[in-house]
Amino acid sequence: MRLLIVSNRLPITIEKKDGKLSLKESSGGLVSGLSSYLDSLKGSSFPSKTDYVWLGWPGIEIEEPLQPELKKNILNEYRSYPVFLPESLMENFYEGFCNNTIWPLFHYFPSYALYESECWNSYNLVNEKFLEAILAVLRPDDLIWIHDYHLMLLPKLIREKKPDVQIGFFLHIPFPAYEIFSLLPSQWRIKILEGLLGSDLIGFHTQDYTLYFLRCIKRIFMIESSGGNITVDKRLVRARTFPMGIDFQKFQNSIVKSGVQKDVKKFRQRLKYEKIILSIDRLDYTKGILNRLQGYEIFLQNNSEWLEKIILILRVIPSRIGVKHYRKMKKQIDEFVGRINGKFGTIGWAPISYQYGFLPFNPLVALYSISDVILVTPLRDGMNLISKEYVASRIDKTGVLILSEMAGSSKELTESIIINPNNKEEIAEAISTALDMPIREQIRRIKIMQTHLRTFDVVKWADDFIRELISSGGDVNLNAEQPV
Repeated sequence: MRLLIVSNRLPITIEKKDGKLSLKESSGGLVSGLSSYLDSLKGSSFPSKTDYVWLGWPGIEIEEPLQPELKKNILNEYRSYPVFLPESLMENFYEGFCNNTIWPLFHYFPSYALYESECWNSYNLVNEKFLEAILAVLRPDDLIWIHDYHLMLLPKLIREKKPDVQIGFFLHIPFPAYEIFSLLPSQWRIKILEGLLGSDLIGFHTQDYTLYFLRCIKRIFMIESSGGNITVDKRLVRARTFPMGIDFQKFQNSIVKSGVQKDVKKFRQRLKYEKIILSIDRLDYTKGILNRLQGYEIFLQNNSEWLEKIILILRVIPSRIGVKHYRKMKKQIDEFVGRINGKFGTIGWAPISYQYGFLPFNPLVALYSISDVILVTPLRDGMNLISKEYVASRIDKTGVLILSEMAGSSKELTESIIINPNNKEEIAEAISTALDMPIREQIRRIKIMQTHLRTFDVVKWADDFIRELISSGGDVNLNAEQPV
């Protein structure tokens, strides 16, 4: 059996410098999580001797004469198959429809959503290009696992060409309620749902997202479901909930490694405060960074006894710089940090240590390790793996997670301090509660959450999804040797 993983981006990125092409590993939660799962299959009995190919865009436009050789090398060395696309098409597809229409709408920011026919047409065309790439490598008995909102039309396109192939789709962002989803033009919303229903199995992070999807199917197509099962053209489609985990042991084991410990020592020497609060997120209006800063400001106003004793480490990761809402938000964050530091700071102390830039793995884990409190307060988030990574990194079992109820992970990490991110006073109160929480209570909570994360890690998430997908295609002996 072979698994075809299909996502917008490959697990490697191709860069061009001085006329030469170079390869580097891609970053992101999806790549990291699936890579951990694929690594776990080596020597695993499920499914035995599993082979895979990962299809996606390589990150840049590649001249046509270079494509055949590059395609061959990437397939042989990285088990990856590039989908070559012109940058002009990707701009309307990715920056246009994906990030200016689907992203804001599915995250409940309808006023940010744009509805441009040219971008919708590009979205259709890119999904068709992915279909062509899949058909070029597809073998009998392959399983296809498609990921995320960039490729929601693809399952139906494949089904029309290969009606017997098994197709799974996983949505890594929220699926919105009908009242939000229906803001899409009627033709678009129908085609997106029809695209998803081309799958045998559709996965979501939370039960809420699964129910919202089923209600949209009922409202738009008048199709009833039973236990998440939908009958479409005499074919059974399953909608299920699969909360994505993390590589728990990777974070636990990394803390004691010399590279991380070196960063831990460096940070502790520089940050000699009674308490350290951490905030780390991509630059994104869905992450609630401004609300977080406003809550911190209220906390400082109401708790003068903590002045000069704490510091908020604010790390913002660049993201989608070309989108105007992100440029505006970056300016607002810069100004807000300056205002808070100017208002409360002294000659020897600033309440916020602010950095804007990418953060490698070792210093990231080191920051998780030294921070007494972490603020994870998105206004809407499909899952949020940062909250899980922080908990996993606490090898001494101390630390407090302040978590938005709008994050998918809040349904699992119920021992965190769960807040409404729209209420700045609530954020301020949560910070005060976290700083005063007794060590024994911190340990009790972290232990419970770590037990959950250890049990429901990213390998189990992927394993459960693939098992369900296989079972949707009929009886399969999971213990039998499968041909590659």
